[in-house]
Amino acid sequence: MSIEVKVPVLPESVSDAIVATWHKQPGDFVRRDENLVDLETDKVVLEVPAPADGVLKSISAESGDVVEGSQVLAIVEAGEVPAESKAESVAPAATSTPAANSKPAESAAAPAAATPQGITTGSAGPAARKMMHENNIDASQVSGSGRGGRITKPDVQSVANMPMEERVPMSRLRQKIADRMIEAQSTAAMLTSFNEVDLKAVMDIRKKYKEEFINKHGIKLGLMSFFVKAATEALKKFPIINASVEGTDVVYHKQQNIGIAVATDRGLVVPVLKNTDAMGLADIDAGIRDYAVAGNAGKLAMEDLQGGTFTITNGGSFGSLMSTPILNMPQSAILGMHTIKERPVVVNGDIVVRPMMYLALTYDHRIIDGKDAVQFLVQVKESLEDPARLLLNI
Repeated sequence: MSIEVKVPVLPESVSDAIVATWHKQPGDFVRRDENLVDLETDKVVLEVPAPADGVLKSISAESGDVVEGSQVLAIVEAGEVPAESKAESVAPAATSTPAANSKPAESAAAPAAATPQGITTGSAGPAARKMMHENNIDASQVSGSGRGGRITKPDVQSVANMPMEERVPMSRLRQKIADRMIEAQSTAAMLTSFNEVDLKAVMDIRKKYKEEFINKHGIKLGLMSFFVKAATEALKKFPIINASVEGTDVVYHKQQNIGIAVATDRGLVVPVLKNTDAMGLADIDAGIRDYAVAGNAGKLAMEDLQGGTFTITNGGSFGSLMSTPILNMPQSAILGMHTIKERPVVVNGDIVVRPMMYLALTYDHRIIDGKDAVQFLVQVKESLEDPARLLLNI
């Protein structure tokens, strides 16, 4: 029996998808629920599973093709799959593991840095050695331009007549990110306010209850969860920060749905923690962990990325001391965290060293006044410097 494999029904906000990678080819045996093809949308990568055991009879959409919801991608001829086909499908992965061959190749490339006459031309970096191996180029054919005659990647490229630049199309996700950044800058009246926060109290709590928290909840007590709770309380006190603009209307959202910016290999994604007012620190930490894992594996679902009313981004995880984050439209505000630095500060008349972080709040000045933005930041700062406020809701 022939079964059509169709594009899954796409959400209203996603009109089409691009066929990214076929994992099976016509004539291959397939097993029910085995991933046949990856589809890349503006937001996530969707996996399309086989509907039944059988043989992939034909493919009607090639890699790079634009497809729409319910469009036929392939035909699977249902039937029995030989037991050995599973072993065969695994075998290529085992034989293609680079660990088996990379070491001899590298060790062979290193001695080749000497000419046949034994004159040393200099060592080659890992990238250069890999490129020489891939293109069957002996190090004696390459003149090293690096320090001490070290062979660099451009040196090998010049010998191999390889282009010195590469042009690749942006992924759908990167195109969407670019469009949203331009939309934010051309639509909203963005302004950024700054403050700084002393994180000693939070750091002390994390240190004191580290083991107990892990033993009870099975997850590490993170820093981000404190920021999410502090932002949630501040959003409740200043609901305009949690609002958005639709035409000439201001839409006040009754629930705090906080997006957490996650950097992945494919680009920046912002999965959303829904109703953070009802979540504890452990729930938040677990949610962030699960989203990070799913994001890096390309497994985020559409619903994970929708419904956000406010965003937190942590440039500090990459070492950023201070920045002005861009709004995640149609939201009206975004909180930027930065790296923690020990700095001398004055506390009760004494100079002490404290773990300090700069905070940045970018907001849409069309509906948010500076007074509200500054008071929101102060509320976040006070909650973090005195975490008991989060428990007492003050």
